[in-house]
Amino acid sequence: MAPDPGSRPAQEPPHRLHRGSFSFVRRGDRLSPNRQAAWDRLADRYVLDLPRGQHDTLPAPEASLDLELTFGRRAELVVEIGSGLGENIAAAAAADPTRDHLAVEVYAPGIAQTLLRLERAGLPDNVRILPLDAQASLPALLPPASIAELWVFFPDPWPKARHHKRRLINPEFLADLLPLLADGAELRLATDWAQYAHHMRELLDAREELELLVPDGPRPAGSTSDPVPEDLPVKGWAPRFEGRVKTSFEGKGCAAGRLVWDLAYTRVPRSRVPGPVPVP
Repeated sequence: MAPDPGSRPAQEPPHRLHRGSFSFVRRGDRLSPNRQAAWDRLADRYVLDLPRGQHDTLPAPEASLDLELTFGRRAELVVEIGSGLGENIAAAAAADPTRDHLAVEVYAPGIAQTLLRLERAGLPDNVRILPLDAQASLPALLPPASIAELWVFFPDPWPKARHHKRRLINPEFLADLLPLLADGAELRLATDWAQYAHHMRELLDAREELELLVPDGPRPAGSTSDPVPEDLPVKGWAPRFEGRVKTSFEGKGCAAGRLVWDLAYTRVPRSRVPGPVPVP
């Protein structure tokens, strides 16, 4: 019997309890016939099916992830948090078969679209998709110093002040995720909201584990339609990351007249960071 295009994927159990404030909003998981067919063909190959906890985007306490077993080798790991429709991760995996790639995404239609992109890219075997909340799952599943490159491109800016607590880039997120970066690892971010760029710079510049990759890099050229904080740093901005595909999210921001702010940091060797780094 053909699958019901409107049904939830088998790996998506019913919603249960929420974990405080999420940085994302779960939208409908209904799949188009094309995406459902892609899920049926490829989910077993690419989507990691781990035990779920109190919510369907949280890992169960007994969940585990062996990277060598998952990818069949040991290689540098690139992680993209919020991989969306998969443009970046599919292109990166196909372009660099020497590295492994982990896409973290909770939106089922986005995962299904990523599967379609991987199919069009020749079905690279160096990528997997983790359909769980990044902050809750990655520290529990990955060993310290296991990530060679971490990407966070165009996270929801939550522009209203009362929603700032939902922003993905926050002190707790950094405290949980930065220990996963290997010495010399790169952290790359991008946003089309100047106020969120300012928020990111305030938090990331304060971390002793991180150094700006381009300390003298100028602001992006041009004017922007959104308010720019007066104390937004003039220097320290990265040029557009060549490995970032221009997605629909970026296109919408540019169409609205907003500039794109690229941030890039490198993980300072642990020998240079004396003791635990306090949360700002």
